[in-house]
Amino acid sequence: MKIIMLGAPGAGKGTQAKVIAEKFGIPSISTGDIFRANIKNGTELGMEAKKYMDQGLLVPDELTVKILLDRVAKEDCKDGYVLDGFPRNIPQAQVLDKALEEQNEKLDFAIDVEVPDEDIIRRMSGRRACAGCGATYHVEHIPPKKEGICDTCGQELVLRDDDKPETVKNRLDVYHKQTQPLIDFYEAKGILKTVDGTMDMKEVSAAIAAILQ
Repeated sequence: MKIIMLGAPGAGKGTQAKVIAEKFGIPSISTGDIFRANIKNGTELGMEAKKYMDQGLLVPDELTVKILLDRVAKEDCKDGYVLDGFPRNIPQAQVLDKALEEQNEKLDFAIDVEVPDEDIIRRMSGRRACAGCGATYHVEHIPPKKEGICDTCGQELVLRDDDKPETVKNRLDVYHKQTQPLIDFYEAKGILKTVDGTMDMKEVSAAIAAILQ
């Protein structure tokens, strides 16, 4: 069972990818993790990717797919995998499709965790991080015992730059331009399934599990 997760930043697709992976006994694979592992292990593909990353450039799609295919060829992926954060746009999806086709394989499901923009902005701008120990809170869902102070180490809680409403809005704009077209792409292939990401986390997991079973 080969699955890709779609959804805006903050929609919770990373969390759901891990839940699916655990439930079905398949690995959850994020491209960021694979890049870091390849670079750390000094692989040929990792060193090639590092050249681009060191210059602040995006790793080309073909190289990203090569690194990804190298990862999914491992023994733990024989029953399938969940891709989180890739593909991010139509060209990447086409390169991935072509590469899988050459191995007589294809994706089974594209799961879109759908959350309205205003909900995502509220979710992310409510997050707070401890400047000391890095513990995370949410003003509505996981508030600290004392407002603005970390329960664990007593340091001040801050709103990180990437959680500020204007930053979140910019990230959502980029998502809608680049990644949203993937929804139409996978719908045309007949493998798109949409779940309501505004539900409780456990309800979202249950809805995804029902689709996959």
